[in-house]
Amino acid sequence: MKRWMPGLLTALAAVAAARSVVFVDETQHAIVTLFGRPVRELDRPGLHWKAPYESVLRLDRRLQMYDPRPSEFLTREKKNLDLDVFVLWRIAQPRRFLETVIDPAGAEARLHDLVWSELAAEVGRNPLEAFVSTNAALRRLDECVRAVADRSAARAREAYGIEVADVRLKRINLPAQVRESVFQRMRAERGRIARQYRAEGEEEAMRIMADADRERTVLLAEAAAEAERIRGRAEAEAARIYAEAHRADPAFYELIRTLDACRRIFDPQTTLLLAADSPLLRPLFNAAAGGRAETPR
Repeated sequence: MKRWMPGLLTALAAVAAARSVVFVDETQHAIVTLFGRPVRELDRPGLHWKAPYESVLRLDRRLQMYDPRPSEFLTREKKNLDLDVFVLWRIAQPRRFLETVIDPAGAEARLHDLVWSELAAEVGRNPLEAFVSTNAALRRLDECVRAVADRSAARAREAYGIEVADVRLKRINLPAQVRESVFQRMRAERGRIARQYRAEGEEEAMRIMADADRERTVLLAEAAAEAERIRGRAEAEAARIYAEAHRADPAFYELIRTLDACRRIFDPQTTLLLAADSPLLRPLFNAAAGGRAETPR
């Protein structure tokens, strides 16, 4: 035997041993293939053994996201609607996946066809109000997306070995060619509602002002009437008091009334010429003389 043969055999043994050891990471699916044909799956993380002539194909077992551009769909009343949807998926059956879609790019192409067909069917069965509405009783957006996700998950697992974890809607929009006209209609509608609210507000303000004016008039009239009643009672009471004072002492009453009149008439800037027999001076002269005015009995 030649001298290099043991070294060659050792090298071949080392290469065969190295090709026989497979390390599977916990984030991977590993499939042993023979000439491109799947033989078996290495479904547990760690070290595994295979024949040196076999190959290993690794697939990512983590959650993947497929996020394409928004697509246009038709509602039941044939109105266009742009939906921006993304899909969360992972490989559930590696061997089935490898046999049907081969790689992630092929999986996303299949998912696009599958999910978007279900989405188009679901949107076509519902009116626009089911997706865009301020009325909670009419809005069925969550139910529609959930139904699409459930049907897509069942079909994807059976056909491609793919688990559809979720289907989510990021954005709902109108097509660009009709968006401006829709916005114009929305502005016109909001303007009409604003004018209606302003008119109702002005009508309510006028009603409140009219009620306030009417109430003010009523209150003023009632206050004036009450003031007249109080003034009448006061004047009657004053007349009664005057009458009682006059009956008690007519001369003294006449004197007091004369003094009140003088106090109101005379001041330092007033010069007044009166006759000696003036009724205004008679009580004063009588009081100064110590006499009493005779009163009729």
